Amino acid sequence: MQIGTRMARSASGIRSAGVPDLSVAKSPARHVLCLSVAIAQITIIGTGLIGGSLGLALKTHGYKGRIVGCDRIPVLERAHRESAIDFGVANPVDAVRGSQVIVLATPIGAIIDLIELLGRALPAKTLLTDVGSTKSEIVARALKVFGKAAGKRFLAGHPMAGKENSGVENADPNLFQDAAWLVTPLPSQNTDDGLCGEFLEWVEKIGAKVAEIDAKKHDYLCAWISHLPQMMSTALAASLVEEFGEDAPLLLPGGRALREMTRISASPYSMWRDVALTNKKNLQKCLLKLEQRLAHIRENLDTRELALEFERAHQLKKT
Repeated sequence: MQIGTRMARSASGIRSAGVPDLSVAKSPARHVLCLSVAIAQITIIGTGLIGGSLGLALKTHGYKGRIVGCDRIPVLERAHRESAIDFGVANPVDAVRGSQVIVLATPIGAIIDLIELLGRALPAKTLLTDVGSTKSEIVARALKVFGKAAGKRFLAGHPMAGKENSGVENADPNLFQDAAWLVTPLPSQNTDDGLCGEFLEWVEKIGAKVAEIDAKKHDYLCAWISHLPQMMSTALAASLVEEFGEDAPLLLPGGRALREMTRISASPYSMWRDVALTNKKNLQKCLLKLEQRLAHIRENLDTRELALEFERAHQLKKT
């Protein structure tokens, strides 16, 4: 059924600790006119929050090509009503026909399966890219499917953007403004070449800041700065429900701090399940270190060590 100049991303942009330096100034876009011709059609598989926001952002920032969505029919109908897509196709094999770029914006497990399903059947000049929150298993599957041609056929990406509320009805054309879009290059891959470079020009045009990082370093970094905060928020909210009951009006008296710390606890398990499964070891290490830190604080509530912990926390760079 159907429904109607990149900023510097070289090694100098990656700090030795494996943290991308997003403070590097972005140079002016140079290929926008070329892009509108070269990428005449983009297929977004998964038209929820991220996929829908990408479609809206591209249109808002001047993309004149056609955007094809692929999802369940009711989701496609909503995406079309929201103007996130121009056309909807439920079958992914049919949805990718005629597109120069295919964006996999599904949960991670589905991304891995779709690389296998679509990879070998796609024309050699078609670029497959993704927005998955972990990268090592996705990169491994791309290398298996595409072999030596993987650097020309697949671009592993991760926009560090989102909301606690999922679904295309929450899509936002400004979602990626000033957000990091992490790219994990494959061996010998030059992300400035061909469709990779042209697609990333559009990523920067919609407001994102692109930075490159090794896939394993990405997963370790994101375990700390993204996946652990989610688990902390989930654990805090679950503890409050267990302690006070699900109907207790805690957020109002708890104030801004409690609202901010529990906001992302509303995030869907369907997405975070795959994050936990594909980044289990890194996340376990982070959780263990946090548990040890909390135990240290618990045992030193009446000693000078508590003050030292506050001093340590104040050293976190805020910008």
